[in-house]
Amino acid sequence: MPSPAVGLFEAKTRLSEFVARAEAGEEVIIMRHNKPVAKIVPLHAKADAPAQAIPPFVQRTFHTGVPLVDLTKANQLAAELEDEELIEKMRRIEQDYQERHAAS
Repeated sequence: MPSPAVGLFEAKTRLSEFVARAEAGEEVIIMRHNKPVAKIVPLHAKADAPAQAIPPFVQRTFHTGVPLVDLTKANQLAAELEDEELIEKMRRIEQDYQERHAAS
């Protein structure tokens, strides 16, 4: 059964009831403006697993801005070409990009 979600006002007015439910092992989610903001859980409840660290290459990719190539088209192209052909085509695209932006 999913955890019940209650509004902040209802949580304030019925706090003792929700604490009793938490003692019984139930979790209650508190919402503010229809968004979950807090959770009442049993004291003995396991903490959620910590978020896994993002690999460094993902962070670098995220912060590099707009990709030079539309990745959807790149994947389609990769499916159609042999590895050597794809590598050569990507080199030409990169070279064209560098030439266009060298003047700026």
